[in-house]
Formats: sequence, C-alpha cells, structure tokens
Amino acid sequence: MQLSINYKMNEMDIQQRMLVFINTANWILFLATAIFSMLYLSLDYTLGVIIGGFIVTINFHLLARTLRHALNPNELKSPNTIIAKYYIRFSITGVILFFLISRHIVHPLGLIVGLSIVVLSIVLATIYAITQHIQQKEAV
Repeated sequence: MQLSINYKMNEMDIQQRMLVFINTANWILFLATAIFSMLYLSLDYTLGVIIGGFIVTINFHLLARTLRHALNPNELKSPNTIIAKYYIRFSITGVILFFLISRHIVHPLGLIVGLSIVVLSIVLATIYAITQHIQQKEAV
C-alpha cells in the first residue's frame, strides 16, 4: 500500500514538474522568437509570431485550467461540459485565425511559428523528462 501511495506521489510530482517546465519553456521560447523576429524579420511576420504565441499560450492555459477543474474530485464535471468548452475555444480560435489571415493582418508563416511554440515546449519537456529518467536509472 505504501509503495502504491509513493508511486502516485512521485507520478504527480513528475506531472507537476513537467507542467512547470512546459510553462517556463513556453514563455522563454515565445520571448526569444518574438525578439528574434523583431530584430530580423518584417513587421507582419513579427506580428504573426506574437499573436500566434499569445493565442496558443492562452489556449494552453485555458485547457490546463479546464482539465484541472474537471479532474478535481470535489468539482467533477460532465464530459459533455468539458468537450463543449473545448469546441467553443477551438471555434473562437478558428474565427480569430481566419480573420487575421483573411485581412492580411499577419504573415501566415509567422502565425504558424507562433502557434508552434507550445508544441516545441512540450517536445523539449518530453526530451528533458526522458533524459532525467535515463539518468535516474543509471544512478541506481
């Protein structure tokens, strides 16, 4: 029983560290790409990177918040409510992206780079977790 509890606590610790790593990496990558874009690329490309980065960052935080509340035993929500929130957020994001691209407010490639920031943060967090796991196994 104690082993099971320790395993669950260790698993929660890993998940929390991953989330912190993703959030930190997300903001660092966002700032780095925005600054690089400001210095070396056009205004509409830079605007695409910045707006795309904000859209994906806000969506990621809202999704994390929705899931945190949905999985809280004290506030159990219906799966339909979670799915409805997801699709509403997805639809709003789609309308915003369509507006930005159709009105030529941002460069589409810059927008794609901005929208890819969270994906890159998750990939980096996964690589970090795998290397930590390998190092722990070698230490034992």
